[in-house]
Order: sequence, then structure tokens, then C-alpha cells
Amino acid sequence: MVELFLMFSGFGYVLLEVAEALAPLLVIFVIFQILFLKLPKETIVRVFVGLLLSFVGLALFLQGVKIGFIPTGLALGEHLGQMSHKWLIVLVATVLGFVATIAEPAVRILNYEVEKVSGGYISQQVMLYTLAIGVAVAIGLAMVRIIYGIPLFYILVPGYVLALGLIRFSPPTFISVAFDSGGVATGPMTVTFIVALAVGVAAGAEGRDPLLEGFGMIALVALVPILAVLVLGQIYAQGSAEDEGG
Repeated sequence: MVELFLMFSGFGYVLLEVAEALAPLLVIFVIFQILFLKLPKETIVRVFVGLLLSFVGLALFLQGVKIGFIPTGLALGEHLGQMSHKWLIVLVATVLGFVATIAEPAVRILNYEVEKVSGGYISQQVMLYTLAIGVAVAIGLAMVRIIYGIPLFYILVPGYVLALGLIRFSPPTFISVAFDSGGVATGPMTVTFIVALAVGVAAGAEGRDPLLEGFGMIALVALVPILAVLVLGQIYAQGSAEDEGG
């Protein structure tokens, strides 16, 4: 009973934060409902039930992040950072990045919308694994940066130059999706657990400053999925060209 009480320590502040976040959405909906929408009562009930579920879900998720994800990520990162086999740090972080993206709700929503709008041309599974591989590579690259102290500037600038170059040869269908993918990949699963992991690795590694080298990983996670989706566009374009040629 005491452990359960400790798990929900500070939950009141989390509830307040979630309420402050959702309140503007509720106010805007009520105003539009009165002035413009005029939705039927059944729809309004569903909207309010959805808001209630979102409120409860967000509050429980954020509490779980505070008591579970962040401490676990920091502890695991510090242990990895002290290991003598540096390649193992990169491998473990890469696998965790892949798994976290598979579980990312925002990624699944984007994939669903892409498949629906494209009429099944770009399937959910293809998009999911493309983004998961992109995030995994980004996190592995972030670990290499932390281990060897590579300045973030040396990775981001060439990366975005490459992305802008790929735009010229990518199908228009994939360009907008690619840049949305970069933002979607930096969702709650990645930000909460993997950032804590990176800070922990920087804290555990000898001679590394967690504030200087532990952050910047999200910039890489936002970049590499863009490149991954643009490359996917190249593959689709090549396939279409071969079909037309055949």
C-alpha cells in the first residue's frame, strides 16, 4: 500500500498540468459548437468521453514517465556508459531506438494516415519499419557522437544538405511525408526514454559532459527519418520506372 502511494507521489501536479494543456482545446470546441458546428448530442457525448479518456491517459502516461521511464533510462545509460566495449553501447541503443519507434503512437497515426491518403500505395508496415530503422540509426549515431565527442554541427549540417539534395530527386508524394516523419518520430516514447538513456550514457562515460553531449539526440532523431523516407521515395520511384519500362 505504501509503495502504491509512493508511485502516485506528485500525481496532483501531473493532473493539473494535463488539465491546463487540454482546457484550451475544450474551450475552443465549446465555442465552435455553440457558434458553428451544431453537432448532435451523441457526437458531443463521444467528444467529451474522448477528452476524458485523453485526460486520464495523458496523466497516467506522464506519471509513468516520471517514476519509470526516466529513472530506468538514466540507470541503464549510466551502466552502458561505463562499459569497456563501446560497440555494445551503440548496439543496445540502436535496438532500443528501433523498439521505441515501433511502440510510438504518433508514428502509427502518421502511418495510418499515409496509407489511407495514398490509397494503400504506401503501406503502414513499410512506413513503420522505415521510420524505425531511421530512428535506430539516429540513436546509434548519437551514441557514437557521445562516445567520441563529435560536435553535433559536424553531423547535422551534412545531414540536412543531403536531405535538401535528395528532395530534388524525390517524388513529391514523399517530400512532405518525410519532413512530417522527422517530427513524428520524436514522440513521447523516444523523448522520454531515449533522451534519459543518452544523458545517462554521457554521465557514465569518462570525460563526457551530460549537458553538452547528452543532448542533441532529438535533433538527430528528427533528421535521419527524413533521410530514410526520402530514400524510400527513391526506391518507389525506381520501382515505378522499372514497371513503366517493362
